[in-house]
Amino acid sequence: MIVGAYLLASLGALAHLITATPGLTRPKFDCGTDISHASTDFLSTLESLHYGTPSSGGSPAARAASSLSPLAPRNKDNNSAITVDTVFHIVAKQSNKADITNDMPTAQLDALNTAYKPYNIQFNLLNVTWNTNDAWAVGEKDADTTMKKTLRQGSYRTLNIFFQTDLAGGVLGRCTLPSQLSANAKGDKADRSVYANDGCNVNANTMPEGSLDEYNSGMTAVHEAGHWLGLLHTFEGLSCEGPGDYIDDTPQEKEATDGCPVGKSTCPGKNGAGGADPIHNFMDYSNDGCYEGFTGLQRERMHFLFNGFRDGN
Repeated sequence: MIVGAYLLASLGALAHLITATPGLTRPKFDCGTDISHASTDFLSTLESLHYGTPSSGGSPAARAASSLSPLAPRNKDNNSAITVDTVFHIVAKQSNKADITNDMPTAQLDALNTAYKPYNIQFNLLNVTWNTNDAWAVGEKDADTTMKKTLRQGSYRTLNIFFQTDLAGGVLGRCTLPSQLSANAKGDKADRSVYANDGCNVNANTMPEGSLDEYNSGMTAVHEAGHWLGLLHTFEGLSCEGPGDYIDDTPQEKEATDGCPVGKSTCPGKNGAGGADPIHNFMDYSNDGCYEGFTGLQRERMHFLFNGFRDGN
């Protein structure tokens, strides 16, 4: 998956959009992040990692990527533990603020750390903010911009997740992909307005104990954090040809998954690596109970891109 200034993880092409309201049953997962929002430097990095082609110019991460094989980690940083400083922002309407309990953010953190522990990535929760604001809880464009400008904490390596009770756009979540920062956005005196929109928007009712049946075990935030760390959807491009998500060990997938259809096979030939779609992968659109993990190369990609784009900024 690719990066962009603001990645709306929205796959409008295949999503049967849902209105994410409390009490909704049998929703379909729809996110708002795809390759069309990727920055040039992020895309060139993915191409270098995937194809092994030299990168002329571009970001330091892209130039470093040009010397790496996409098949195995060559950088010791890719084998070291990553701790992601994290801030949760709970944003509710006045009418439904009681729906989000004090236990839900703690359970959500546990879900994130359980999911990412096998890949040597952990999330260190620095703070939880509680906010009652009817406009922010929906998060239409102007309100979303104001909310993030007001609430976002930390640097570019700090993951901010905005859990909104009435998230707009018919999606369960959306997130930004990493990108190369300009020089004035780095260091202690950084101009943080450059990345003011960085972070993930997640429907608050997808947290553990939330009201969205089949999507209330905290896995939407797990999926969106994957975007923030640099992963695309396993079905990126909606095709059995081409680079897809630029990860060699995720089978090609022509359609996003709905639910948990065991045996789903949209690319049964060579490019489909035997025919089975990766329905258990965190970067598909499966329901929470279907998710199992990432692949080895997805792990490598997250480590490489975090170290190259976010860490130290």
